[in-house]
Amino acid sequence: MFPAQPTEDHRWLQQLIGDWTYEGECMMGPDKPSETSRGTETVSALGDLWIVGESEGEMPGGGAATMRITLGFDPAKGRFVGSWVGSMMPMLWTYEGLLDADRKVLTLESEGPSFSGDGTLSKYRDIIEIKSPTERLFYSQVLGPDGTWNQFMTSRYSKR
Repeated sequence: MFPAQPTEDHRWLQQLIGDWTYEGECMMGPDKPSETSRGTETVSALGDLWIVGESEGEMPGGGAATMRITLGFDPAKGRFVGSWVGSMMPMLWTYEGLLDADRKVLTLESEGPSFSGDGTLSKYRDIIEIKSPTERLFYSQVLGPDGTWNQFMTSRYSKR
């Protein structure tokens, strides 16, 4: 097996490498106020094909959390792929996604437990938007029963 050569899509991920701070806002429910969280993230390269992010911060509503994300690009699928885990839940989230035409917004799709708590699954999107070399946004959305995407979390990342 020959070593894979990085593509333009692999190189796109390299701009996420570095030390970041974030501040986020999360909707806690339809009749509840939003809550703020803060933390840090270090993103490093795993060769030329993958990035790995390690985050630590506070959970909305209190408590510490540790999270890990992996992202790469699978040329055979023509899609970005990855995973996310957090110390606050037993779920391994797997991603597949695409860049927008301007190559500024990466939309990663996944499936996980619905907010209803009834054991059903919902579709989710985690979206990374590059604003500048030192600023990016991260949005989380869930697909509602009416077929609309509802944003429940927004975080702003600043490179340290």
